[in-house]
Amino acid sequence: MADARGSTGAEVRVEVDGRTLTLSNLGKVLYPETGTTKGEVLHYYAQVAPTLLPHLADRAVTRIRWPHGTAGPSFFEKNVPNGAPGWLRTAEVPTTGSRGESRYGDRIVFPFIDSVADLTYLANLASLELHVHQWTFRDGEPVNPDRMVIDLDPGVPAGLHECAQVALLVRDRLAELGLPTAPVTSGSKGLHLYAPMPGALTADEVREAAKQIAEGLEKDNPLVISSMTKAKRPGKVFLDWSQNTGSKTTITPYSLRGTAAPYAAAPRTWEEVEEGADDVLAFEQLTHTEVLARIEKHGDLFAAALAG
Repeated sequence: MADARGSTGAEVRVEVDGRTLTLSNLGKVLYPETGTTKGEVLHYYAQVAPTLLPHLADRAVTRIRWPHGTAGPSFFEKNVPNGAPGWLRTAEVPTTGSRGESRYGDRIVFPFIDSVADLTYLANLASLELHVHQWTFRDGEPVNPDRMVIDLDPGVPAGLHECAQVALLVRDRLAELGLPTAPVTSGSKGLHLYAPMPGALTADEVREAAKQIAEGLEKDNPLVISSMTKAKRPGKVFLDWSQNTGSKTTITPYSLRGTAAPYAAAPRTWEEVEEGADDVLAFEQLTHTEVLARIEKHGDLFAAALAG
């Protein structure tokens, strides 16, 4: 894709993967704290695409859009956008609950992101955040999850330092089960831990397994809480096992976040997590430019960690 970061015109036509796309308002500031524009967002996604796309493969993608930048309102979008090009691959799933209500009635028509063209099309709609389920599609149908995720969510005054301490406990518990764990700072305030699943368990079964891990750690460590009750969370780290529910999604590694500055969900090393557990100043969320620099230096830390 041509680098259109400096363009300020209303529309620019570009060729991406053999597709002609019309990009608009490239000079619009989407991240007010840093002045990061839509053109720079598109450039980030084009640069990170070779690393990101394998982790989106065959996963239905929910987007969060900030059409007026992260200082303005946002909205979730599950269905394929109105006016989407015919080449954007889609799949249908039944709706589940009020957030699943769809203009298609009793079904949701999700898009996939298979290529840089798909990614560019959706990012041009200010789809800053890309969220996915822990399961994929095969032959047009959802299959059992291929990974478990535990979302470590700190309750103020707890922060990323406390999340790092709890992450080591989760890592050790999963290691007892023979599972490697991949840590990812969320780009927001917490830390996500992923473990590969062989596909033998349903989403509900994976969710229950994650819940048992959370409840077991809660009994052993006063810093940990597994309860959904927000009033009980201050000063603790909530192990959100519910992200494994079949209808729920989690920010994908390498996605941008809709924060004041362009932070991204960043795979980390366990050495970094250990340092963060020891030193409150040693561990923080990373920006999109830092993520690109880390890929250049280390490659895909997420894939490497899941492979053990």
